[in-house]
Amino acid sequence: MKRGPLAAAGGVVVAGAVVASVALWPGGDGRTPAEPRPSETRTREQSQAQSRAPTRAPTPSESHPLSRAPAAIPAVREHTAARGPGWRPAEGKARVVVRDRDLADEGRLLAGELRLEYAGEDDPGRGDVELALTDGEGQGPESYTLSVKDRRVRITAPAEAGVFYGTRTLKQEVKGDGTAPEGVVRDRPAKPQRGFMLDIARKHFDAAWIEDRIRELGDLKFNQLGLHFSDDQAFRIASASHPEIVSSDHLTKDQVRRILKLAASRHITVVPEIDSPGHLGAVIRAHPSLQLRDARGVAAPGAVDISRPEAARIVDDLLKEYAELFPGRYWHLGADEYRALMVKNPEASYPRLAAAARERYGPGGRVQDLATGWLNDRAATVRPYEKKLKAWNDGFFRGGRLRAADDIEVAYWTGKEIGARDPVEYLEDGRELVNYNDEYLYYVLGQPNDFRYPTGQRIYESWTPLVIRGSRPVSEKYDDQILGGSFAVWCDLAGSQTQEQVAQGIRMPLAATAQKLWDPGKPALTWEDFVKLADTVR
Repeated sequence: MKRGPLAAAGGVVVAGAVVASVALWPGGDGRTPAEPRPSETRTREQSQAQSRAPTRAPTPSESHPLSRAPAAIPAVREHTAARGPGWRPAEGKARVVVRDRDLADEGRLLAGELRLEYAGEDDPGRGDVELALTDGEGQGPESYTLSVKDRRVRITAPAEAGVFYGTRTLKQEVKGDGTAPEGVVRDRPAKPQRGFMLDIARKHFDAAWIEDRIRELGDLKFNQLGLHFSDDQAFRIASASHPEIVSSDHLTKDQVRRILKLAASRHITVVPEIDSPGHLGAVIRAHPSLQLRDARGVAAPGAVDISRPEAARIVDDLLKEYAELFPGRYWHLGADEYRALMVKNPEASYPRLAAAARERYGPGGRVQDLATGWLNDRAATVRPYEKKLKAWNDGFFRGGRLRAADDIEVAYWTGKEIGARDPVEYLEDGRELVNYNDEYLYYVLGQPNDFRYPTGQRIYESWTPLVIRGSRPVSEKYDDQILGGSFAVWCDLAGSQTQEQVAQGIRMPLAATAQKLWDPGKPALTWEDFVKLADTVR
């Protein structure tokens, strides 16, 4: 028999209310720093349920049993049950109305999806869906409330993003069961950054495919799309400052603008990455004098010689050009896998860099300092554009005099590189971190270097944002510093899969990642039931 939405939400009925139960993960006792112990949690949940319960229990109705929580991906965090018929879209009769003109885009989108009339700013009537902004005191900017009562739906939130997420839940309710259940959903994400990283440098993905992924991400309540568009294989976005580096298969700036417009309509920030000082092979092909070479004259693949001012000039030209194209508040600086620091003795292997480090930072200056100085200089180039900065964890080098700028977030992907530091080192240092764990969240085409295509089931059943490196979680005391996570597609062996195969391969891993970034509790559904739900509501 099909599991009902109440079982899916893990809810218990208490005096007419449904309260989401909390399950604990292995590793410590499973609590975040702000959470009480399990016995205290039960007491708090009972108190909250009683405070939400009506003074009189609803009169039982033969025709309308107590509602069950809606089934959605990601699962809603809280549902207060009620008795009533719920809401079904009445095609040709029901409307979507907005209380604020800023919600027109959300209203029109939902109306088109549910085949309803969009009525703009009007008073709601029977059968209508109303979208409204509220002051939202005490709520997060992405939280929302979805209430179904008297054959009417009302979605409210402190900000437009929250209203949009409420419409995603309503869309899934209607697509899954045909009816939005009576009652009130109060929902919010556990993590502020919920991302998908796409390597369009090694493999050209066409604009239509990227736009389809944006629609998919929006329905799953992701809020970031990372675009890695420069690497050794290709440079994939048209350039006015350096057209000589652009590959034949690339996105035009008009295509990028359309992608950005669609992403904005789904409240997704596009995060560009121009990786440097490694992964710049496409730039080096057009400017071979920038190539880094070791003491024997052997080229270091993809790496520019950071002692050369012209290398910094070209990269800064590109950073400035694309910082203007991409309006979002985030920028990824890369900084991973610089070949000069992937050897045992950088000073001996790359004496030119060692000499430049001593000249700039004094007799004790090391190649690590020169690389950290490069990272800080590139951060200084982008910072005036009011971007929040990210860099890969192996770009934060230890052993030198210089420290990476404090405002650069750690994008932690691996502990396998030479000199890779445990994530706790960054967290103890007070840094904020986003989880890109390569053992769970990396989909690497062709599966080179012992990578295996991640399964949604493994993410769903054993990964949490606390599992940053390998499979062991860090202490929950760092939970607030872990800003979220990102699933990533890397195209090392680009011909291994077609665009369509990639889309199919990442479908359930993306759904599982969305669930684990939105709801911190153990999922109530089994993996098999989660897959069935995905087939129903997506």
